[in-house]
Amino acid sequence: MFDPLKEAEKIKEQIIEWRRDFHMHPELGFEEERTSRIVEEHLREWGYRIKRVGTGIIADIGGGERTIALRADMDALPIQEENDVPYKSKIPGKMHACGHDAHTAMLLGAAKIIAEHSDELKNRVRLIFQPAEEGGNGALKMIEGGALEGVNAIFGLHVWAELDSGIVGIREGPFLAGVGRFSAKIIGKGGHGAAPQYTIDPIPAAADAILALQRIVAREVDPLESAVVTVGRVQGGTAFNVIPEFVELEGTFRFFTNELGEFLKSRIVEIIENTAKAHRCRAEVEADILGPPTINDREMTKFARSVAEDIGLNVGEVRKTLGGEDFAFYLQKVPGAFIALGIRNEEKGIVYPHHHPKFDVDEDVLYLGTALEVALAFRF
Repeated sequence: MFDPLKEAEKIKEQIIEWRRDFHMHPELGFEEERTSRIVEEHLREWGYRIKRVGTGIIADIGGGERTIALRADMDALPIQEENDVPYKSKIPGKMHACGHDAHTAMLLGAAKIIAEHSDELKNRVRLIFQPAEEGGNGALKMIEGGALEGVNAIFGLHVWAELDSGIVGIREGPFLAGVGRFSAKIIGKGGHGAAPQYTIDPIPAAADAILALQRIVAREVDPLESAVVTVGRVQGGTAFNVIPEFVELEGTFRFFTNELGEFLKSRIVEIIENTAKAHRCRAEVEADILGPPTINDREMTKFARSVAEDIGLNVGEVRKTLGGEDFAFYLQKVPGAFIALGIRNEEKGIVYPHHHPKFDVDEDVLYLGTALEVALAFRF
């Protein structure tokens, strides 16, 4: 068999060129028209069988009894880029601040190499170029569109700002958290700030509710489990001397088991409603689980680690995180693994976290991700 690492290194500059082009032309979730058009043009040129799912692409090559899927997300974020680089975003208010431009470029590079060696494939390879990972649950759209039909295993690769450049982080079991969201409107009776006795003030009710929410994780969750309840938005009142009619809260909760997610959801609703009631207010509360935790399959994790080590990559551990990822929806249906590629490089000033306006990636290691994707495809 050919050497995936050497083949990927041959197109290292092409991968970087693709990544920079995507970076300069970021598109938000379900708006990835240009990105998907470029990807599709290359895939058709290389002989892939294409199925469109909106702005998403399902591309097959090869045959055989089994199918391995490789996924890249394509969407950007509504962030104004602050980097001073030649490939800075040309679209005001939009930026690839999570590395999806790199994911698309790496998988496009893998597609090229796989096509060039397709006569050596033992099984079918399916490439999934997915829209709307950032809050749009694009994975569900792709699944509905048939992305997992006949698939035996799936792998995803994500550039990782916490890992030094070139390190491949592979973790068995829970990796990223399940994600929930809640919102509440605590309603009282407004009035003059100098006459609170004639009002029902929702602000103390909201304050007590916020403090009570923080005690869920501290006093009700097993200390050996990881969980977060965060209130990210509080809004109430329009003047310094007026007690408002209502206060709005909005936040997120994170968890690594579905059971804990349901518990957090029910307790958030219960606490806000009852705290409001204790203050003679009433509360309108909504809480939803947006996505499950990302849990890597044991055997597929071992397989990915073995493949990475066999082709000479630097494999290390990666910490689990309470960030969320809709790749979890694929893993609910098909065994697989979500893998991290370190892109942090202090010497180059690439030190900013994901979703930061100065986020960037060490492009010199992107070919390593391509090599891993190619190796997974051929060794499955």
